[in-house]
Amino acid sequence: MKLRLALAAVVLVALIAAAMTFRPNLPPAERGRRLALATGCFACHGPEGTRGTANPGRLDKTAPNFEGDVMMYAKSRDQIREWIHDGSTETKRVSETWRRERARGTLRMPAFGRRFRAGQIEDLVSFVEAMAQEPEPDDSLVHRGLERSHALGCDGCHGPGGRFARPNPGSLKGYVPSWDGRDFPELVKDRTEFGEWVERGVSRRFETNPVARWFLGRAVLHMPGFERHLEPGDVDALWAYVRWLRDTAKAASRSGS
Repeated sequence: MKLRLALAAVVLVALIAAAMTFRPNLPPAERGRRLALATGCFACHGPEGTRGTANPGRLDKTAPNFEGDVMMYAKSRDQIREWIHDGSTETKRVSETWRRERARGTLRMPAFGRRFRAGQIEDLVSFVEAMAQEPEPDDSLVHRGLERSHALGCDGCHGPGGRFARPNPGSLKGYVPSWDGRDFPELVKDRTEFGEWVERGVSRRFETNPVARWFLGRAVLHMPGFERHLEPGDVDALWAYVRWLRDTAKAASRSGS
């Protein structure tokens, strides 16, 4: 009887561990992207907010995109939140000129405050910030890492700034892990292992693990090795950016913003 109970306990622990391993951990920006897609935001702001739709009647002629136009309308995370929650900011609403301009436009930003929970709005704010590449790092090495991630094409799979989790059928969790997500420590333990992923396309730890190799092999998207394309100091710069990004995400989470 005791042996059966012990075996049952071991099986239960194993099942819980497996469930934790396979459970998706999407980062806020990715949750926001998926919510924006499901809600129809891209009908006006264009695919992933990258190309605003024509807006006849307005002097600016198009709905704003999230890549280059955000800072013209919102100077902070709080103002992005206002736009999503209320359909505009308080500063805009008290401007008679802005109200006339809004009335002339064919498209008008709706207010989503009653449609979404607070956490969902925060996810949308994170998505818009990520597409706008905000906040921007001040440290020169970190900024170099961000620039090199663009130049090397990391945005294609990991999203702008490595902040998204795009679908990857066949992989362990079904998506490409973001650099600021909770999955990252499972894949990268330290700077050495990060360098192996960047240079070789796989870490030695995963390469020698049969289960990891099986999931890596069946995934649609595969991490390429960049060793031939790296410039001196690239791995250190990329690592500095990843650490800054994760520290920034942790600080935002603690502040509840």
